[in-house]
Amino acid sequence: MRAESFLDTNVFVYAAAGCGDEEPKRERALALIDEEDIGISAQVLQEFYVTVTRKIENPMTSEQALEWVEQLEAFPCLAVDASLVKVAAEVSERYRISYWDGAIVSAAQLLGAETLYTEDLNDGQLYGTVRAVNPFRLADANLHGKARGSSG
Repeated sequence: MRAESFLDTNVFVYAAAGCGDEEPKRERALALIDEEDIGISAQVLQEFYVTVTRKIENPMTSEQALEWVEQLEAFPCLAVDASLVKVAAEVSERYRISYWDGAIVSAAQLLGAETLYTEDLNDGQLYGTVRAVNPFRLADANLHGKARGSSG
């Protein structure tokens, strides 16, 4: 089981629920899902489900969220097991990031991904063999530019 890139939870949340000001992020997330050879982990699926059913402004129903989870099963998915927990703890300590981010980085490494698309880590930073890339950097800049441009 291998993947060229790994998508963090936020990419799927924008793909499933991004709207309004987040529409550019939604479009970018959908393009990544369609174009990239991607992998995920069980942690991503868990976080996705909780986020879209409980933490967003307009939550999905459980059924809607589970439909997304079923679609995401098509991608290589790394299980969370004791060995991943140990590696994630080491990565967390080494790079001084949260355990949860360490688990995402570790899962990406174990799938052989060179790129981790995420908003949660330093854009461009190398974590072992995985480079974190914020796929929404341009969308964020455009949003901030529009806000500044409209104020005056």
